[in-house]
Amino acid sequence: MPNITFSSPIHKDKTVYAVAGSHTQTILKIAKDNHIPIDFSCEDGECATCMVKITPLANHGQRTDPMASRLTDKELVVLREHKKINAEDIERMRVEDVSVTPWRLACQMILRDEDLLVEY
Repeated sequence: MPNITFSSPIHKDKTVYAVAGSHTQTILKIAKDNHIPIDFSCEDGECATCMVKITPLANHGQRTDPMASRLTDKELVVLREHKKINAEDIERMRVEDVSVTPWRLACQMILRDEDLLVEY
């Protein structure tokens, strides 16, 4: 399972090891379980309060290529409303099946088997 480093300019960085079965949990759930103070409100992908910047990391903390995981339909709407993606980005994601933005909603992003840096 992956290591997730949560980073904030006002809180100390904290790295947690995601336990088995956590690839059914959202980044927000893992943060809450580990007492990491990511802001949130609706927990349903509609308010953007839990917007975070995600960077995939290699085993030694080096940044890797952007994740290929799909954004949820709710994320697409909210990120477009907040000008984090545009129509061209959405089309590219659908055609090339890659993520073109590091911005995600912590309440919507499901953990995968990769080390991550989550900036909140």
